[in-house]
Amino acid sequence: MEDKMMIPLVQGERWWGGRAADGMSMPYGASPFEADLNETLGANQAAPLLVSNKGRYIWSEEPFAFSFTPKHDHLIITKGASETTVSEGHGNLREAFKTAAVRHFPAKGAYPDELLFTAPQYNLWIELLYEPTQAKVLAYAKAVLEQGMPPGVLMIDDNWHEPYGTWRFHSGRFPDPKGMIDQLHGMGFKVMLWVCPFVSPDSRTFRELEGKGYLLKDAQGNTAIRRWWNGCSAVLDGTHEGAASWFHAQLDFLQTAYGVDGFKLDAGDIEFYKDDDQTAVSTSPHGQCEAWARIGLRYALNEYRACWKLGGEPLAQRLKDKLHAWDGNGLSALIPDALAQGLLGHPFTCPDMIGGGEYSHFQQHSDALDQELFVRSAQCAALFPMMQFSAAPWRVLDEEHLRCCVEAADLHSRLGSEILDIAKQAAQDGEPMLRHLAYSFADMGYEDIHDQFMLGERILVAPVLHKGAVSRSISFPPGSWQGDDGSLVQGPCILVVEAPLSRLPWYRKLD
Repeated sequence: MEDKMMIPLVQGERWWGGRAADGMSMPYGASPFEADLNETLGANQAAPLLVSNKGRYIWSEEPFAFSFTPKHDHLIITKGASETTVSEGHGNLREAFKTAAVRHFPAKGAYPDELLFTAPQYNLWIELLYEPTQAKVLAYAKAVLEQGMPPGVLMIDDNWHEPYGTWRFHSGRFPDPKGMIDQLHGMGFKVMLWVCPFVSPDSRTFRELEGKGYLLKDAQGNTAIRRWWNGCSAVLDGTHEGAASWFHAQLDFLQTAYGVDGFKLDAGDIEFYKDDDQTAVSTSPHGQCEAWARIGLRYALNEYRACWKLGGEPLAQRLKDKLHAWDGNGLSALIPDALAQGLLGHPFTCPDMIGGGEYSHFQQHSDALDQELFVRSAQCAALFPMMQFSAAPWRVLDEEHLRCCVEAADLHSRLGSEILDIAKQAAQDGEPMLRHLAYSFADMGYEDIHDQFMLGERILVAPVLHKGAVSRSISFPPGSWQGDDGSLVQGPCILVVEAPLSRLPWYRKLD
């Protein structure tokens, strides 16, 4: 393609796409913005796709850089390594997205494990960090039930295992893993384990895999050792058929030997790979990210945080770790980033852990935890396709705030079968489960609304996202809407509604 492509903007045109982590900057077009998909994917999902409310989309098989000019009159595409498609005439945002999906990342007709949608998830990361044990895992699960919260998927995070790459339970921390998982199953939970593509370089597994050529090599042909958030490790070559088969064998063993139900496949970010790496199949860092995501397709119970392309696949995609904060990369980012996920082709979205999953920031505030923020985070997540607890609400909250979180979990469970039906439909048509108002209601001027959303076709959700707020303004699209409080609203209109700490405002479209 050309080094630079200048695309004139239509009056009032707004765009979404690129990186989910840029959701707070979407829609693009009203102010200057630039991003380079070659350099970083923002530690979250990304795709070479831009889609507009004026019925246009842009697609390329390879990453590109893009920018919107200060005069708000052009979109500039640069640095693409393959042909860029500019497709027009699709009417509106929804039709443009649907056309792009059918052509470039069609829905595969499958969806992740049903329990991810029908019940809350419980990730033990914030609660246990690098010190999970069998006793602590069972204690957390028992406490869930004691608090009246429904059982769901329970995720045992980092350090349940021997050295990285040796995917066996650490015998000191987990003396009877099968007995533990049997007990969790009896309590109604399914169990996921955290895994990653890294291999500790001083381990027996490293020596085995290096001898087989399964590890990434640097430009000089030496086994690459890369720094990541837990130190320095070798990296599995995802393009090597033997390496992928070996990894699948490790996970399959955990399922057959212990009854593990699925896996949280972390990392895979392009920053851990280099363009001149020597690999079994010639590829780029983006190709390695994509190869890592494909490994999870074997398991219905999966979760990813980093992903390149693969829209339409049955992968659960979680938002990257958020701060324990109202603004910035905190609570206010959940809805915009999740809307972006859907418009990148990932309908099966999960918010970050309730209260914030960025553990160092969470720890900084552990002595002065904002209980109101924790509750509003739980409410915001309650009518996402999935919701995920981590820090134990019964440990960090007083009785009033805990009750609000239990009610949010109960709401998700009560609507679980309906959420699952929306997931099943998304598996067929690829449309987002969580939708922007401008997606569902074209030509209504909703493009800049990023603090409320549609769940499927009929449920309007308007969480409270500001500290101390006991009311909020809601934009009601055309139609009749029945509220969680029994009220009836005829749209289109804008109303200020009461929203005390105990209330998540949501409405069902009646006509």
